Amino acid sequence: MTGNKRGAALNQTKENIILIGMMGTGKSTVGEILAAQLGYALVDLDAVVVATAGMTIPEMFELHGEVYFREAETAALRSVLTSGDRQIIATGGGAVLKPLNCELMVDGGYVVALTAEAEAIIDRVKGDSNRPLLAGNAEERIRAILEERKHAYEFAHCTVNTSSLNAEEVAQQILTHYRV
Repeated sequence: MTGNKRGAALNQTKENIILIGMMGTGKSTVGEILAAQLGYALVDLDAVVVATAGMTIPEMFELHGEVYFREAETAALRSVLTSGDRQIIATGGGAVLKPLNCELMVDGGYVVALTAEAEAIIDRVKGDSNRPLLAGNAEERIRAILEERKHAYEFAHCTVNTSSLNAEEVAQQILTHYRV
């Protein structure tokens, strides 16, 4: 686990843990464990977007494009962060692409970036047809997205590389740092 590289101020008034990172890094799985251990509510931001829009993420991309989805994602993030504390919020991998979202997250709680090596991500998401950004050659797309986003997660309060850890080990690392 590493500290943050940009010096984001830790918001001591919000008891939310916000998980960011590339698809396949374990945000949803680790989020479930953290929520159970802390007694916090688990919020899957993509599920909030889907429920609000009334359509799946692939449908949003197909019918309205990525820009529409990203706007819906920002609205959902704002709503979730203003609805309360004691939440584990698992974001979509691209939520960090908008600077406004990053600001909302830093203001809304403790931000944890989950990372993984390309091979680990490829192994975890292969065959998942619910990921529109992986259309075509998934391995090639994952490597390209990793390159495009290599600095996008640096605003986090801490970073955990999940490549060789199981979800329980990742959750324990987060809890150890969160409670300091």
